[in-house]
Amino acid sequence: MTQTPARFGSAKPWSERAARPLRLTAGPGAAPTPAEVAALRAGLLRCDEPAAAVVRAVREERSLTMREVHAALVTGHTDSPGPLRDLLELARRRPAWVDDDLLARGARACRTYGADAGLVLAYGSLLGGYRTSAAVEPLVRTGRLTGDEALRRIGETTTWWRAVTAPGGLEPGAEGHRLALHVRVMHAFVNQHLAQDPTWDTAWHGVPINQYDQASTLGVFSTSFLLHLRLLGVRVSRADAAAVMHLWSYVGWLMGVDEEWLPRTERQGRRLLYHFLSHDPAPNASSRALAHSLVHMADQAPVPRARRIWERERALSAGTWLLGPAAMRDLGLPRRPPWYGVGRVAANLFWSQLVGRLPGGRDVVAARGERAFRRQTERWYAGDSPTVPAAG
Repeated sequence: MTQTPARFGSAKPWSERAARPLRLTAGPGAAPTPAEVAALRAGLLRCDEPAAAVVRAVREERSLTMREVHAALVTGHTDSPGPLRDLLELARRRPAWVDDDLLARGARACRTYGADAGLVLAYGSLLGGYRTSAAVEPLVRTGRLTGDEALRRIGETTTWWRAVTAPGGLEPGAEGHRLALHVRVMHAFVNQHLAQDPTWDTAWHGVPINQYDQASTLGVFSTSFLLHLRLLGVRVSRADAAAVMHLWSYVGWLMGVDEEWLPRTERQGRRLLYHFLSHDPAPNASSRALAHSLVHMADQAPVPRARRIWERERALSAGTWLLGPAAMRDLGLPRRPPWYGVGRVAANLFWSQLVGRLPGGRDVVAARGERAFRRQTERWYAGDSPTVPAAG
């Protein structure tokens, strides 16, 4: 198939309106060139080929077993020549642009943002990502992030996020490096499964897990993450922002995102997100189902009813503050007064803007964030965050 999937640019009035804030933050020259538009179209039809080759070796050629794949993802090496060894060797050959000091600073910055990071990822980045129906169909079809699965899947994503942002977490053999490759291969198996489903509408969606959607999702964890942190009053220095973008560019590279779409700088990341969103399809029933499950995920937690109500109202208030009333309306969610966002801004005037600037203040803020994370993990998962599921 070479024809552009019909979803591309299918809701131009809506997508341009939704993407307008990103265009403003991207500054002059935000509009894509004809060559960039052509690349966006092509990206919908292209998957992560090195990981796809591993899947073909297991499912079609039978030259690999799932046991070998799982063992290699744990140990980081394999004795079997072929696509699995090629993928592992590719991941060990880091690009020349990767800077260990920037990786360390970016990881430390992400952890320093503490409880605000979790709030932003859930009710800014992820909830905002559901506003477009671009990449939601694979999530719905695999049961990810819907119904009773929402809380567990968010826990798995949190486990992955904390692994790739841990000190030294992206060094070869470290947990973050291992999980990045693990998720990459898992995505390839899901892609192959959905592509063979006769009900998958390739003419509309394109490849199930494609380069366009993978790059857009990477922007959720990098560019969108930083924008929403600032809306909560968090102090993000220029140096920290550059380091965070560097970190996530390397994570994206490890997970198979095309190099041309790695958000190496924040301005580049904003421009890329604008390109994606301005060509995305409008939200649909699947978008609203995912949004509802995310806002109500505390209903599956072992907490009192009053706590579940609090978490739901907090989510709606934070979403209204971070995304705006129009996005909440698109997602079929009730709007709430932005009391929680205003409260976080007030708190961050003290913790982030004042304490964080004092000698040793960043350590104090980071320790406070770690305590908040442990309390939430204890509350929602009895202290034991879910592990990332096996590939295949």
